[in-house]
Amino acid sequence: MRNWLIATVVVAALAVGLRLTVWREEPVFVRADPVGHGRVEATLTNTKAGTVAARRRAKLSPGTSGIVVELAVQRGQRVEANALLLRLDDSTQAARVARAERALDVTRAAHEQACIVSARALRELERNRKLAETSSVVSDDILDGLQSAHELALAQCGVAAAEIEYAQADVALASAELHKTVLRAPFEAVIAQVEVELGEWITPSVPLLAAPDAIDAIDPTSLYISAPMDEVDSARLTVGQTARVTVDSHAGRSLPGRVVRVAPFVLDLEQQNRTVEVEIEIDDSAFSQKLLPGTSADVEVILEVREDVLRAPAAALLEGERVLVLEDGELIERELEIGLRNWDWVEVTGGLAAGELVVVSLDREGTSAGASAELEPEVTP
Repeated sequence: MRNWLIATVVVAALAVGLRLTVWREEPVFVRADPVGHGRVEATLTNTKAGTVAARRRAKLSPGTSGIVVELAVQRGQRVEANALLLRLDDSTQAARVARAERALDVTRAAHEQACIVSARALRELERNRKLAETSSVVSDDILDGLQSAHELALAQCGVAAAEIEYAQADVALASAELHKTVLRAPFEAVIAQVEVELGEWITPSVPLLAAPDAIDAIDPTSLYISAPMDEVDSARLTVGQTARVTVDSHAGRSLPGRVVRVAPFVLDLEQQNRTVEVEIEIDDSAFSQKLLPGTSADVEVILEVREDVLRAPAAALLEGERVLVLEDGELIERELEIGLRNWDWVEVTGGLAAGELVVVSLDREGTSAGASAELEPEVTP
């Protein structure tokens, strides 16, 4: 009987142990990072995508109509200031210049002739005045006629001089029209677009009637980042603040820069999303010249920096400034005291110690306070 009772107790104990083993909670595999010391920054980021823009960008067309007889550039080409871009057929304009120059020659000859007549009339008047002083041969009426003839010839000389200036203006006008047939680069530039072909007839834009531009030129040394920031942060933005820029075309690369302009007004095109524009110039000017205007970019303006402070990954932060700490195979919830923060790091002023593991894989099922947990095994590449 006694042996039977002992056997029964042993079997029951084994059953309870087996049941506890079967129903024991499986641990959650989590990723956790140690709390340590380092740099933490307070930053502001743009609310909508920023844009690579150029301070100097010219959409160019000749100042007159004509047929393109020379096209000296192509898309992507870098040109010096005043370099030839295109030339129109200038035969008509050149002929007008030649005609104006010949008309100027005729006017100068007429001026010379009129001035010779004026000088001859003056000499005749002076001779007769001397005769009138010594004899009565020359009457006052004759002297009056000679005086009038001289004044008339002098006036004709003056008219001829004015006609020279008029003819010179005609030459300048014709030369200006001739100059319009040549299009040159207004500054050192990269040719973004060429919208014309050799042999095409092109026409410049006129008021209220837009015509396509022939060439789009961009100054690569004038590139900057334009980024919209939330209006509530406008008072915290100042010229000279350091910044970081990321450009979609160079993913994974952070470019240091600085704030060079904060707009003096808030854009209110959208009632619920008002922004203030900031302009950022990248420190590496050689690299910035490789960027393409119109490319999307993001900006992070650095407001304050603290070095060698206790910090935790921002990805570990729960609502209410709490984290989950992995301690002895269990997830423990901690409430933190926090200083500076950004997208990557949070300054910890209380609630954690260096070396403690905080969970960063918060989206995994079963990751909650009180749960059993283990570190996720590292995968060797």
